[in-house]
Amino acid sequence: MSEQKLPMADSGNGGAPPPPPIQVSASSARLIATLATAGALAGLAIVMAFQWANPRIEAYKAKVLAESITEVLGGPDHYETVYVENGALTTQPLDTTGLDRVYVGYDENGKPMGVALEAAEAGFQDIITLIFGYDPASGDLMGMKVLDSKETPGLGDKIVKDTAFIDGFENVGTPLVGVKKGQGSGGHDEVVMITGATISSRAVIGIINHRLEALKAPVDTYWSATLTAGGVSSDRAADVGAPATAGGGS
Repeated sequence: MSEQKLPMADSGNGGAPPPPPIQVSASSARLIATLATAGALAGLAIVMAFQWANPRIEAYKAKVLAESITEVLGGPDHYETVYVENGALTTQPLDTTGLDRVYVGYDENGKPMGVALEAAEAGFQDIITLIFGYDPASGDLMGMKVLDSKETPGLGDKIVKDTAFIDGFENVGTPLVGVKKGQGSGGHDEVVMITGATISSRAVIGIINHRLEALKAPVDTYWSATLTAGGVSSDRAADVGAPATAGGGS
């Protein structure tokens, strides 16, 4: 019986030898290494810049907030920060994460003057963030300040710049009623809106009304308890902020 060669399996390249492995030139390797190093250094620089800047940014935000609280409360001697937890105000929540805050202002004798509330809702262009002072004793607003807004330049941004509009939130009854210039009845609860920026004006008024609607009951309850205790009780002394001129409460 004669020997026969067995057929070879087809390598898929027609019997041709396999291609040589791809060689990476020294210059390409250096380029890859350079890019990787540059990327790592850039990432490190971004992290370091954030770690340097973030505390300063947060400190500036805290300073602006403290100044705004002082402004809308008419210059309290100091204020304390309380938290909304389970539908009530408390100075000692289990966890402050995600809780709304209310700032209670006091005069030099420890008598409560009013509360400051932050609020934010959609305006004409984007979210409007503001803070306002409220006197639970009278039910009146004490003042309002827009903290952040991207409303239309020259129109909606007047909610930040128009002093007549801003002043209209001082000593005015609640809930607020927005009226067009020259069309009001002179009611204690009326705020004259900005001509040409009625949507943004209504947004500010609505933000305040909605916030009061949500928090008026717990604020009034806390206010009554504070008055009964004769101002700031001793068990809350640790929560009372430093003088407002020195940065206010925590």
